[in-house]
Amino acid sequence: MRVLVTGGLGFIGSHLVRGLVVSDWCTHLINLDNMGFGSNINNVKDVEANRKYAFVYGDIRDSELVFRLVRDVDVVINVAAETHVDRSISNPRPFVETNVLGTFNLLEACRRSEVGLFMQVSTDEIYGDAPDDKSFNEDDAFRPSSPYSATKAAADCLVMAYNRTYGLNTMITRSTNNFGPYQHPEKLIPKTIIRAALGLKIPVYGSGRQVRDWIYVEDHVEAIELALLKAKAGRVYNISAGNEINNLEVVKQILKIMDKPMDLIEHVEDRPGHDVRYSLDSSLIRRELGWAPRHSFLEALRKTIRWYMDNEWWWRPLADEKTLHPMPWKLRW
Repeated sequence: MRVLVTGGLGFIGSHLVRGLVVSDWCTHLINLDNMGFGSNINNVKDVEANRKYAFVYGDIRDSELVFRLVRDVDVVINVAAETHVDRSISNPRPFVETNVLGTFNLLEACRRSEVGLFMQVSTDEIYGDAPDDKSFNEDDAFRPSSPYSATKAAADCLVMAYNRTYGLNTMITRSTNNFGPYQHPEKLIPKTIIRAALGLKIPVYGSGRQVRDWIYVEDHVEAIELALLKAKAGRVYNISAGNEINNLEVVKQILKIMDKPMDLIEHVEDRPGHDVRYSLDSSLIRRELGWAPRHSFLEALRKTIRWYMDNEWWWRPLADEKTLHPMPWKLRW
């Protein structure tokens, strides 16, 4: 099969690209990426010479380019997105343009070209806060809290509408918080690792008691590929590993593994509209497709720390004052 991956220079997208290029069933892979803030050409350095692989510099907001690429493939996997919640609060427009209009362009191109499958890689954040006694399933209502999650929810709605109205073969996966190698230093886990290694203070929003369900990126990508190959048309799958840990505890575990002092932690004013807890029920994909994560949280965290310590060449150009230091909210205490 010929595959178009959008956003393949990003964190999740690059892991997906590397996995698909070495698979038997993928005969040709096009990576469409606009080389924006979250993109890094070094993320796919090890597959650039692969005969199956081709990179196209471009944007999913460009409808003409999207149509030209889509008409030559069998499968489209949309990983391209503006993703950072803080940035969506400061400037939501790029999130609307990329996450909503960009997804629309891809869907329209797939409809006109009669593409075999369109897969949307989405997020648990569309469901909003999870009550203490609940994990969201695929049929639960959307209650997004930030411009980022609202645009991802809108994109999911478009995908479901194209499946029902036009009969487009679609699939949606929604995962919990990813971590692992090649994640941008502005995200919690790599930022904590890098700042701890440099002996810098580590900003934690509010009390740090916000709970996230963490999944190692390789486990997430394996679930995506399994769904792509085995799932029925129109399916929506939650993907989670059951690692519900609050942000403060994640930071403490990193400091413990790295043998760094806990007084590096610095609480800062909380993010506006900050969700308290995310939790997904992934029993559907486990039951229907037999997927299960292969990595425990601590095992994956140790692998991630080691990768960042061994690959300073990768993160050092990205870890400037803006990405390493807290967002510009005043210290809480």
